[in-house]
Amino acid sequence: MSIPQRTLTAAAAAVLAATVLGTLTAAPASAADQRHGRHDGLAWTDCPSKPGPPHDPAQRCAALAVPLDYQDPDGEQLTLTVSRIATAKPGLRQGVLLIIPGGPGEDGLDRPSRAVQQLPQEVKDRFDLVGFDPRGVGASTPVSCGLDHDDLAPVRLRPWPAPDGSIDGNLALAHRFADACARNGGPVLRSISTANEARDIDRVRRALGERRISAWGTSYGSYAGAVYATMFARNTDRIVLDSNDDPDPSKVGRNWLAAYGQGVEDRFPDFARWAAAPGNPDRVADTPEEVRPLFLDLAARLDRAPLPWPGADPAELNGNVLRGAMLQSLYADARFPDLARLMLAGLGRRPLPAPDVMPPQAEPVAQNHIAASAATLCNDVSWPADPAAYAKDVAADRAARPLTAGMPVNVMPCAFWPFAPAEPPVRVTDRGPANVLLAQNLRDVATPYTGARRLAAAFGERARMVTVDSGGHDVYRANGNACGDAVVTDFLVTGRRPAEDVSCPAG
Repeated sequence: MSIPQRTLTAAAAAVLAATVLGTLTAAPASAADQRHGRHDGLAWTDCPSKPGPPHDPAQRCAALAVPLDYQDPDGEQLTLTVSRIATAKPGLRQGVLLIIPGGPGEDGLDRPSRAVQQLPQEVKDRFDLVGFDPRGVGASTPVSCGLDHDDLAPVRLRPWPAPDGSIDGNLALAHRFADACARNGGPVLRSISTANEARDIDRVRRALGERRISAWGTSYGSYAGAVYATMFARNTDRIVLDSNDDPDPSKVGRNWLAAYGQGVEDRFPDFARWAAAPGNPDRVADTPEEVRPLFLDLAARLDRAPLPWPGADPAELNGNVLRGAMLQSLYADARFPDLARLMLAGLGRRPLPAPDVMPPQAEPVAQNHIAASAATLCNDVSWPADPAAYAKDVAADRAARPLTAGMPVNVMPCAFWPFAPAEPPVRVTDRGPANVLLAQNLRDVATPYTGARRLAAAFGERARMVTVDSGGHDVYRANGNACGDAVVTDFLVTGRRPAEDVSCPAG
């Protein structure tokens, strides 16, 4: 497929699998619910079970009806599934911290269980942690385009051109993808957009009985949070936007794919330094300066002569598989060994690792995630449809940024999407309370610093930004930077933003 999925891997899909299939089981109100004594209009029950780490026993779930079409609020409804871990200290409670998932198309139901392990105690004391599966995703009313199994191969998750730069295969896949969504997506697929996600978030706020709501949105969730803070500015309390998307309303999702071109250039030197460090058991070169040409040469060699890789999908290590592994590895320093070991295998110094294969039970989740992701990208804004223009852009980008080989500007299913956007993209503005804090790494592969600066400019005096001298994706409580974490924590606990933007050194 041709969707820029920022975090989905076969393993991640397996972890998500039962979310689509789970059901809510009615149960008595928890002690925490009873202590709060609030009537929020939601019937809190046991949460759906799923493989992987169990959710926190304090996490409860509820089903909320929201309009399929907000122009017809009393018409057909769909289900939004919401989760909550209530604060154990109601006397300190400030309100609700809604965790907005990324993707687009990622599930968010178990985010409170992850956050309760991640957040400092003073934040957990003051907020109920609330998550949700967005419309079309997981335990909410789900969607699928029913793609062919072969189109779910990891190497197709992003539109890598052919080794010679041809985009004919990408064009064919984009047409197949769009046609499948037209046949199988139905009205829920057509209803998915960032503006509707913002409206759904406000329905969650109302159902929780909150006059204002705080939110923490990461990656695509930063854009969804920015749109919510624009459309429902007076309903917001403390808004933290982490790893920020460029909000340019003329492009939106097209910018998010294109961001990889700049993001890889910003981030690859971090990998190069690590991969040449003395004493590194996965060292690939003697100096950082040697790593980039070594990678480019190896990718070109694998374009010409792929290595057989039994059990993988596709069953070979080719140049685009290597490039895809590079993109994934740059999300976090902890993933650097994965790329280094694959490079060493391609160079003949190591055997190929065991392939990461999507188990059969994960395919429905992949179908769901991919469809919801495509719907958001394609329903938010119109995309150019001229194949010749894409071919020209790819050729220029391959020359300018060979690490990403033209992928960031290549064709997407949105070019042939059968549905026109129902409304223009939301333009983020400076109108509203000064209650937004952006958190940003300087070298983020998926949401580069340049895009974060544009979001900050759009918000104007509504926002401050804390910038961390770090690489990878995700900032707050994600990379061990005490300075950046302290700024965000203080804002959440006290509601006070820094007087000026803050720059945090590495470490």
